[in-house]
Order: sequence, then structure tokens, then C-alpha cells
Amino acid sequence: MYLSLWSLLILLLVAAICGAIGKAIAGGTRGGCLVSIAVGFIGALLGTWIANRLKLPEPFVVLVDRHPFPVLWSIIGSALFVGFVHLLSGRR
Repeated sequence: MYLSLWSLLILLLVAAICGAIGKAIAGGTRGGCLVSIAVGFIGALLGTWIANRLKLPEPFVVLVDRHPFPVLWSIIGSALFVGFVHLLSGRR
């Protein structure tokens, strides 16, 4: 997989936005931009895996240098991941 520098930066920006939305839905307030990027990528993996298991389509995909990034499943997966982390950490 080859990405140019601009494509990588755009992909990181999209992941950060998706991660921040997922954190906001689940009530996560800790962490900055790097945490949002990580949560966005983890959410994309988790959300896509769940969607594939349930045989659901990908309704909103962003193509970055001909590489798809599932925006909706990233947001849903991010919210599930942050909620699961809150459940395990015992935060109130």
C-alpha cells in the first residue's frame, strides 16, 4: 500500500474527525488529537469487522488516494471502543 505524504495527512485528519465524533458520542473527554486518530483507526477496524460479520453495507466511504476509509463504521466502532474502555476502567 503506497500513500503520498498528502494522502497520509488527509487520512490522519479523517481518522481524527471520526475518532473525535466517536469519543463525543460515548462521552470520552480525555486525550487529544493523537488519541482521536488512534481511536478513529481502531474504530474503523472494529466497525468494519462488525459490519462484515452482520453483512451490512458500507454507506459512507471516503477514498483517499484510491484507498477506502469507512467513515460511518469508524464512528460507530470508535463509540463502541470508547464505551468499552470506560466500562473496563470503571470511570463514572
